[in-house]
Amino acid sequence: MNGIQQRTEQDRAERARANEGLPTLGFDSVTPYDEYVGTTTLHRLQHTVTDAPEELAFLVTTQVMELYFGLLRSEWRLAQRQLDDDDADAAILTIKRTVRHFEALNAAWASLSWLTPAQFNHFRDALGEASGFQSAAYRHVEFLLGNKSEALIRPHRRNPEAYAELVEALSRPSLYDSVLAFLARNGHDVPKEAIERDFAADYQPDPRVEAVWAEVYGGPHAPLAEALTDLAEQFSDWRYRHLMAVRRSMGAKPGSGGSSGLTWLERSMRREIFPELWTARTLM
Repeated sequence: MNGIQQRTEQDRAERARANEGLPTLGFDSVTPYDEYVGTTTLHRLQHTVTDAPEELAFLVTTQVMELYFGLLRSEWRLAQRQLDDDDADAAILTIKRTVRHFEALNAAWASLSWLTPAQFNHFRDALGEASGFQSAAYRHVEFLLGNKSEALIRPHRRNPEAYAELVEALSRPSLYDSVLAFLARNGHDVPKEAIERDFAADYQPDPRVEAVWAEVYGGPHAPLAEALTDLAEQFSDWRYRHLMAVRRSMGAKPGSGGSSGLTWLERSMRREIFPELWTARTLM
């Protein structure tokens, strides 16, 4: 990044005139694009462990998903800060942006939709116990959405940085907690028990919060409710596509990371995020 020189609109116009409309072809070192994106580093991160031609697509798709997990984590932290500042408009824009991120993330499953059991078996054994279940970034995403479990941070104890981040995320408010606190500060009758609680514990749906959401839909904060609903829907889509990818490539075999595989994912899908946003619709 240190080698990138900033350019103004005037600089770009002058360069275009000097180049007679053609792209710049000569640079003193690597191209500014390579330096900014880190392409050399990115393309050196794919280390397959077999000669199976299908493995590279599996690895690249997984790495792309990891990048999106990190992006979502950053965006939702920003949305929480915006909500803490009572800037609902900014938070809504941020959350809506993450809905688009999720659309791209979910589309990444298409890169594995062709994977048959025979093709997966070409390299699966060589992966050992490596499993997406062990993704610290995905676990952080789930914590930010309110799906928390102290037991699920244990695999990361030997990774001090990831473990510390997950311990902090476990005890901090989720995005949903931040939303409920925002609503409480802005005149909605959110019960005290819903916002002053042990944030590391599972969130328990409350009919009083359900009534708050029914009320929200009749007021100025309805766009916030809909943005969260769009996000919840995309997350549900993510989990469903994950389930179908596993079902297609390995059926009901045990998972690589020690889980029951398909039945574990089916059980995980039943953990709803933002629960009262859905049940409140019955009251409207």
